[in-house]
Amino acid sequence: MGTLPAPAERLRTLPPSATVAAAEQARALKAKGVDVVDLSGGDPDVPTAPHVCEAATQALRRGETHYVDGAGIPPLREAIATALRAHRGLEVDPDGGVLVTPGGKAALYEAIHAYVGPGVDVLLPEPAWVSYRPMVALAGGRVVSVPLGDDFTLTRDALERAHTPASRVLLLCSPSNPTGHVLTRAELDAVEAFAVAHDLLVFSDEIYAHLCFDGRRHESPGARPALRERTLVFDGFSKTYAMTGWRLGWVTGPAALLKPVRVLHSHLATCAASFAQVAGLAALEGPQDLVGELHRVFDRRRRLVADALSALPGVRCPLPQGAFYAFADFRQRGEGSVALARRLLDEARVAVTPGAAFGEGGEGFVRLALTTADARLLEGIERIGKVLT
Repeated sequence: MGTLPAPAERLRTLPPSATVAAAEQARALKAKGVDVVDLSGGDPDVPTAPHVCEAATQALRRGETHYVDGAGIPPLREAIATALRAHRGLEVDPDGGVLVTPGGKAALYEAIHAYVGPGVDVLLPEPAWVSYRPMVALAGGRVVSVPLGDDFTLTRDALERAHTPASRVLLLCSPSNPTGHVLTRAELDAVEAFAVAHDLLVFSDEIYAHLCFDGRRHESPGARPALRERTLVFDGFSKTYAMTGWRLGWVTGPAALLKPVRVLHSHLATCAASFAQVAGLAALEGPQDLVGELHRVFDRRRRLVADALSALPGVRCPLPQGAFYAFADFRQRGEGSVALARRLLDEARVAVTPGAAFGEGGEGFVRLALTTADARLLEGIERIGKVLT
């Protein structure tokens, strides 16, 4: 057999998702009977609500297994618009302003490819989710990192220093994966002034919007009159409704901004799964008990984990403000985050994600997902402590 053709140039230096890779390593060890505490992946450890599963089951029994409207079934688009209006003050047209996608990741990918190409810079406050940079790279664009403060705050000065003549998009995530930081009103004031002054698009990843703690409330830049016509908002069902495997997300915004994304979507995905959309409708319109329960669970776990990690020698873990991750600072220990994550898996049998995977400012940190039972979380931290001492 001859030598196979090389992959496309754009893929030759593209790393796999660090979070997916860590989770796969943990699963491989578990398959061999190794007891691994897996703190790598952002998958809530509770089942999808029964009424949501039942809605999908009934849809399947009715034969709803065919193509549907590419933008999403009308009742789901209406429900998304209603929920965003009620909870975030977003005025969204369910006809032209909502696009339902196979997961929030697909929504981001499609929008980035619709607006980013060679010669286009995307401003990205970092540390940030591991897939933003590869998405921009695959579109032919360039990420320009915006440094965050010591407490992961975003300032107008940092935005101005990062700005380039080729800047076209400012990509935000609040609450943040991995840091848990929730953008304040003052930070959003800076974003608003900056985006308007430089005529930028704002992409706002709000997948963790329902997980803000200590009285904080998520504010969407898309709800601000000055930003409404230049903002796309991304969200989905995975984190809020424990529906990671359903692969159901959405992007909303002005119809004019969304139009090229919908065109790309028609070629890339056709539509999200029909019966999954019925389940999403049930999630939005049915009982919201699970949403409140997840909030209580992750509120408790962030306190447990922050306290336990901060008690370890040379480790500092600020209390996360939102989302369900702890971004622990191991810099005093003087070990690179990739080597540390590898050592914790090999010696402690604890799977974490190295901070270096989250871009500038992440080195020396480790992200731990709080998506496993309290006792296992504390056991994992105890194992980490034994390796460190």
